[in-house]
Amino acid sequence: MAQHNKVVHLGGQTSVGKFSLPVALVRLRDTSGQSLNAVLAGFFEKADDSLFSLADSAGSNQDQTSYFDAMRELRLRRKAMTVSILQYISQAFNELGRFNPAHKSKSLEEIDRDSLSLMDHADLEQQVALDNLTNRLRNRYSEVLSLLAARIRHTVSDLSLTDAQIPLSPEVLCGAIAEACADLDIDIRAKLVVLKLFERMLTEQLGAFYQACNQTLITQGVLAEMKTPPLAGANVPRSVPASESAGQVAGGRHEPQHHQTEVTPTLSELSELLHQADHKTAPAEKAGTRVLDTQQLILQLSQLQSSAQNVESAQAVPLRDQLKPVLGSEEGRSTSVGQVDGDVINLVSMLFEFILEDRQLHPVMKALIGRLQIPVLKVALSDQNFFNRGGHPVRKLLNELALAAIGWSEKRPGVRDPLRDKIEEVVERVLSEYTENVGLFEELGEDFGHFMDLDRRRRELVEQRLRDAEEGRAKHERAQQAATDLISQYTENHELPEPVLQIIHDPLARYLQWVVLRHGEDSLLWATASELAGSLVWSVDPRPVTPDTRSDLLRTIPVVVEGLRTALQEISWDPFATDSVIRDLELVHVDVLQNLVTAPLEPAEDIAERSEVEFDADVAIESSLPASEERFEVPEQSELDENKEGSVEIVDQTAPTGEPVAVALQWLDAADQLSVGSWLELNKDDVRVRCKLAAFIKATGKYIFVNRNGAKVAEYFRDELALAMQEKAITLLDDGLIFDRALESIIDNLRQNRND
Repeated sequence: MAQHNKVVHLGGQTSVGKFSLPVALVRLRDTSGQSLNAVLAGFFEKADDSLFSLADSAGSNQDQTSYFDAMRELRLRRKAMTVSILQYISQAFNELGRFNPAHKSKSLEEIDRDSLSLMDHADLEQQVALDNLTNRLRNRYSEVLSLLAARIRHTVSDLSLTDAQIPLSPEVLCGAIAEACADLDIDIRAKLVVLKLFERMLTEQLGAFYQACNQTLITQGVLAEMKTPPLAGANVPRSVPASESAGQVAGGRHEPQHHQTEVTPTLSELSELLHQADHKTAPAEKAGTRVLDTQQLILQLSQLQSSAQNVESAQAVPLRDQLKPVLGSEEGRSTSVGQVDGDVINLVSMLFEFILEDRQLHPVMKALIGRLQIPVLKVALSDQNFFNRGGHPVRKLLNELALAAIGWSEKRPGVRDPLRDKIEEVVERVLSEYTENVGLFEELGEDFGHFMDLDRRRRELVEQRLRDAEEGRAKHERAQQAATDLISQYTENHELPEPVLQIIHDPLARYLQWVVLRHGEDSLLWATASELAGSLVWSVDPRPVTPDTRSDLLRTIPVVVEGLRTALQEISWDPFATDSVIRDLELVHVDVLQNLVTAPLEPAEDIAERSEVEFDADVAIESSLPASEERFEVPEQSELDENKEGSVEIVDQTAPTGEPVAVALQWLDAADQLSVGSWLELNKDDVRVRCKLAAFIKATGKYIFVNRNGAKVAEYFRDELALAMQEKAITLLDDGLIFDRALESIIDNLRQNRND
């Protein structure tokens, strides 16, 4: 198929009489979105630590539960909240002049007394918190906000914007936060804590953010000389931005910007980039060429869509190939389309090329999503808001389908696959039911969202059980290690009879583990248990032997026996086994006392040289506590991380040579920055498995990965994970909005081609 049959060049013409978002504001929208995305990522990381600290110091169980609930909800809803906030702010840009955050939730000044009496108490508290935050931010950053508002109003001088309608204003930001928090399944106490954390984040970082926004507009040539905010009612002199609004036409005329009820798309901007990148003039139309208008083209596409219902392919067919029956030659006459329609075809084709080449998606899912190319093209041809309306139902549905498909892996034949079945159902309904009602996509999006919510809750339950099990296992391993270390400390350099070794390594070790698990290593009971272990060892092998050893031993033995009996009763040790243990210990004590009669006394000077502590009973008990605390205090995770960061070499246990493998610090940092919920792809023995980070167990430093069903598939320590990432055995998957990533990639490529 010849190139001119797919695209007709008409020199960048655009629709006349429609308002177009100025390029300077498009740039501001994109850069501010990237900045906010980074700020929100940092916020969620700090919020987790802050809520954990609040829960740790909570004054009541109710407060502690609220903090833990908030922490869990933020972890689960992190991505959804980020997307909600960014889409809300994008909407404020795209619907400039019509978007009013006050419509989302009335301020207290706008609520009359009758409405207030009917208002839910929790909603009232939340609204008070948001109004206070809005006023605080506006007062704190009044000057920089005035500069930003003046520059934005200057770029759209035909529109009358209130302060609240200025994109990125405190009202818009707080409205975005309110909408993102609306679906949090927590009580008002916890929700107010979350809002307080947002307030702290905005108060700390909004100043630099607004400065960067002003600098973005200055770079675009918008009021670059303005240093102080203009006085109210003052006229700001007109200056031409470096990139003028895309509402210009080829002849140099600038069409007036009118405020329409319909949001004007940025298709003209994309078309301009498309033609500038081609560096071509419009080819002359050949004689006998049949030109399809938009309605004729959509009719032809509907026929293709109808025939595609019965065609299933293991691989996605590119859009250009699907259009060959429409744009090919017929009876010796070639077929072409108009300028705008040709641009739309090119843009939609490039969008799906990006999606279908995206390595984040499984080929099966690519083939399913690829079947939506014709319906999406029909939507783009009939609705020019498609490209710049962030909340467009079609875009949202594509994003949701791709996001759900990221962690999908093909199941064995005969195994039920609910996600694949649901996506196939969505695709089939689009192909069979869509004609011109875009509401179908909204309906399917809501239905698919409901399906994913149910699926998410099921997976969360499975993952929570896994996390609980892993944390329990980690605590048990830590308790075992603490008991083992303590026993090793006291038994070192002692010769103990076999019955005593059995007592120490079985019932006493169990008791020590129980103390760590139930009360912790900082508890008084652990100190008492440590004293018991030290006294028990000394009582069966008293070293050194002095003239006072026998009398000290006679005082210590009853304390040890009674302490051991009480300890075994605490852990519900079998009473008959307890009696047997005590009887064996008493027999050993009798032998020790008999042996002391013939044991040689050690000279006093040798005792002083060899021992820092006198081993009479009282001193042994007093010295056991500080010794155990000093030698066996478990370091905090932060200390472990600091120690690990100082090392750039780890040993790959699977390396055949056994040589140390150098790990770059950037991969150690990447492992540290990996957040719960991140998707990765494991490449093990040439088998690729997709999984996500379900938990990081601080007690052991383990990263636990699960598949889409919540089943554990791998676990790594920090150094092992960093090494696997460095060697490409693990690769991160980008779970951002696929349509937005595709559009951003197209724009970047077109701009680069234009510069070349």
